[in-house]
Amino acid sequence: MTPKGDETLEARITGALVGAAVGDALGGPVEGYSPDQILQRHGGRIHGIVGPWNGDAWRTARPLAPYHKGDGHVTDDTLMTHALVRVYDRVRDHLDAYAIAEHLVPDLMTNPRWIPELEAEALPLHRVFLAEKWLVARIHYGHVDPREAGVGNIVNCGAAMYMAPVGLVNAAHPAAAYAEALDVAGAHQSSYGREAAGVFAAAVAAAAAPGATPDSVVSACLSLAKDGTRAAIERTCEVAARYGDFESALVPLREAVAPYDTVGPDYRAPSLGARRPSRLHAIEELPVALAMTVIAGGDLRHAVLGAVNYGRDCDSIATMAGALTGALGSPVPDEWSKRVAEASRLDLWEPGRTLTAVAREVFERDVRRRRAHERAFAALGGTGCSD
Repeated sequence: MTPKGDETLEARITGALVGAAVGDALGGPVEGYSPDQILQRHGGRIHGIVGPWNGDAWRTARPLAPYHKGDGHVTDDTLMTHALVRVYDRVRDHLDAYAIAEHLVPDLMTNPRWIPELEAEALPLHRVFLAEKWLVARIHYGHVDPREAGVGNIVNCGAAMYMAPVGLVNAAHPAAAYAEALDVAGAHQSSYGREAAGVFAAAVAAAAAPGATPDSVVSACLSLAKDGTRAAIERTCEVAARYGDFESALVPLREAVAPYDTVGPDYRAPSLGARRPSRLHAIEELPVALAMTVIAGGDLRHAVLGAVNYGRDCDSIATMAGALTGALGSPVPDEWSKRVAEASRLDLWEPGRTLTAVAREVFERDVRRRRAHERAFAALGGTGCSD
């Protein structure tokens, strides 16, 4: 049964955003490693916030230097999520690829912010991964049509990892979230990377609906997802339904998603076909995050820890699992959220307040637009207005 906390819109939105940030921070220090490597390094499974993989040598130890991953520091997943919230705050309406070009790209390029992993103030552009720097290269310097700018980028979870705000603005309307996220993500990703962004936004929107459960979220995803993304979600969630704890599910889940994942068994040594466009494949992160949500029964703590201990791209998996379970209403543990906020020097709750106000405005505007359409359609001899 999904744990239920405060059922209000603000609680769901804030829970999703705080849950995403906490998942990101917990997963950061073990990103790229296998469950067995994590087990050996930490002398057991991870149960909370841990320090850097290389301890005090984090500044110089490869392959992670110069990033201070661990100790409650959020990564680029959260930086990009909060940047998208700021775009919604400016536009105060639904977004599209042009909003990314006009607002998100300049924000990455021109507004210095505290970057927790660098322990310094810097432009977000200096922290984000190459797949996110692509936005600046293609749109700002290349002057590419924003709707097509994602074509040619490596196909990964780069767009999906920060799409929770799209789902939250479209709370309880998965189809609308899916369509909006596909438009937004067109500036960043193509193929199954773009598809994952749409499906993740839909999943968050479905999770925010009254009475939502992990099963209803998965059903919403399967009703919208296409090609390899749909197949991967269906397979991993079928496997997840057999387990009640993440420990016993780690190997079966990897085996279930492996046929759809292009990266291959060694996350740090991707296969020749890695991250190339395909209708047959899917990013690994979204199906596994959904599966962990199913295994956890919607409980945030259990889902996030499952995602973290899965390894590989576990900061993004845990970001998604935290957003989904937070939107479902599962409370974020205070000992995690307060420590992450303090360590990252971020107000994790302010983005939730901001996005809630935007979501209310957008919904009211949508109602007015819908009523105007109903009146126009009725005047054409169609069905009359509903009220």
